[in-house]
Amino acid sequence: MGELVARGHELTSAPAEADAIVVNTCSFIDPAKQESVDTILEMAEFKRTGKARRLIVAGCLVERFREDIRQQIPDVDAVLGTNELESIVPLCEGEPGNAEKTAVPYLYHEGTPRVLATPRHYAYLKINEGCDHPCSFCVIPQFRGSFRSRRFESVVVEASRLFAQGVREINLIGQDTTAYGDDLGLNDGLAHLLARLAAIETEHRKWIRFLYCYPNRITSRLLETVASHEALVKYIDMPLQHASARVLKRMKRGASGEIFLNLLAKIRRAVPGVTLRTSMIVGFPGEDEADFMELLEFVKAAQFDRLGVFGYSDEETSESYHLDGKVSRREIYNRKRALMAAQRSISRAANRRLVGREMEVLLEGPSKESDLVWQARLAGQAPDIDGVCYVGDLGEGAPAPGQFRRMRITKAHDYDLVGDLVDAAPAAVDAPVNPFPIIAV
Repeated sequence: MGELVARGHELTSAPAEADAIVVNTCSFIDPAKQESVDTILEMAEFKRTGKARRLIVAGCLVERFREDIRQQIPDVDAVLGTNELESIVPLCEGEPGNAEKTAVPYLYHEGTPRVLATPRHYAYLKINEGCDHPCSFCVIPQFRGSFRSRRFESVVVEASRLFAQGVREINLIGQDTTAYGDDLGLNDGLAHLLARLAAIETEHRKWIRFLYCYPNRITSRLLETVASHEALVKYIDMPLQHASARVLKRMKRGASGEIFLNLLAKIRRAVPGVTLRTSMIVGFPGEDEADFMELLEFVKAAQFDRLGVFGYSDEETSESYHLDGKVSRREIYNRKRALMAAQRSISRAANRRLVGREMEVLLEGPSKESDLVWQARLAGQAPDIDGVCYVGDLGEGAPAPGQFRRMRITKAHDYDLVGDLVDAAPAAVDAPVNPFPIIAV
């Protein structure tokens, strides 16, 4: 989007109004592939019946099914892989570009034009790309390439620019954020980066969050850094995938539930009040009833604040595709429901313990559910993936998205909270800006 806007193109979210339609795809698991294909076919209909002259398919689906897309969906005019993004402008303009010629791994930097597609008060900032982990269920390295970090100062410059534009919360992302800087010769690179980002001077309060940690990369230095800086959200997102040592070995992840419980205890000691999030895969090849029960008991013992559960997806290019002991789709569905039911009880109990407390929230804006309430988030609620807070009484003064306020929690649901603001709005309210602000070069 940034490359297109920088060349004078206007963005629209309405395909009927577009001269060129770009479908950015995912192909990590079957549901993502299906959603991508359905969207491509839907957009092809707009091209046939509307004003669009070009249909471009971009992203991970191209890396896996480039020729299939070309042959089976003739309405597609061009494809654009994950390392070919600089060709987006000529392809949208009807020129051939050089998408077929480049093999250089792509990694954007502070000078790359960028458009924020998120609300203006929070943003995602990618600090590395690719992955070197050998997880047998994962196909990401096949189309994202080997691990590579952005330069230290490149991340700092972009973060400073985002905060100066009014962003209140930055979420650092990468396939493995805890490996940041390894390829640059940095020890504890993520800890150093977080400390530097926390030191950025801003005119407003800020949150900095990092996602996608690997358990064997959670160092004491990293935990000490998170605990010692107010701007660093006390939130650890650490996908563990399973708790059975036998299943973890087949996943090529290693460790065990016992090792994980010890790690969780270490994190909680080092970072008081930390919110812990993880994700699990059920139905991995060879997972029997005993393995699943071990996972279920582990989740009950671990008492995660947030938990996502994925049913195993048998991707044909993954190593696990060739493993024996495949679990039926029905059994995967039943195990997923059972695990989520256990987590729902844990989450509900944890939320109920918050009723009556006053906590800081980041206002998001009017709720999509009802104009009568606003939506907000606690520091322990990451955007897009966790529950939210619904605010009834907005207190004194004019509320605005991006304000940090105090909320008294009055009601708890399974994953969401309800409450009222108990402080007055800040005197100054930021002026509205273009919903697609360009990060200037």
